[in-house]
Amino acid sequence: MRNLSVLSCLLFAACVYPTDGKVFQKCALAKLLDNQQISRTLISNWICMVNAESGADTSKKVTLDNLTSSYGIFQINSKEWCRVGRKGGKCNKNCEAFLTDDITDDIECAKQIHKDQGFSYWKGWVNKCKQKALPDISMCWK
Repeated sequence: MRNLSVLSCLLFAACVYPTDGKVFQKCALAKLLDNQQISRTLISNWICMVNAESGADTSKKVTLDNLTSSYGIFQINSKEWCRVGRKGGKCNKNCEAFLTDDITDDIECAKQIHKDQGFSYWKGWVNKCKQKALPDISMCWK
């Protein structure tokens, strides 16, 4: 009976607080990045970084000690790249827009971050991907 109560509460919470998030699989994300003009030679790095930063979950939001938050699949930070509740930052985006399963705007902002700071901006990439084995995406193109 107790398990049924817990399950009922979880189902209720899921209905009351729906998320628009999605967890991307490797090949689906690789193809989407390719379609958004990310070089195929770098896509393994992007996939590794996304897995390290967010687990490929578009709805992930992390509040940091410096009172900023990082948003979405690329964990784009509100201090510099977007603004909470309104457009702004270097990407001129509302941070909450990075929490949906449409990651087109996320990719554009992530490309800007990469252009400005490289993969080193993402500590997950530095710790888990830099000079390490990257995901094999060769089967994604077949």
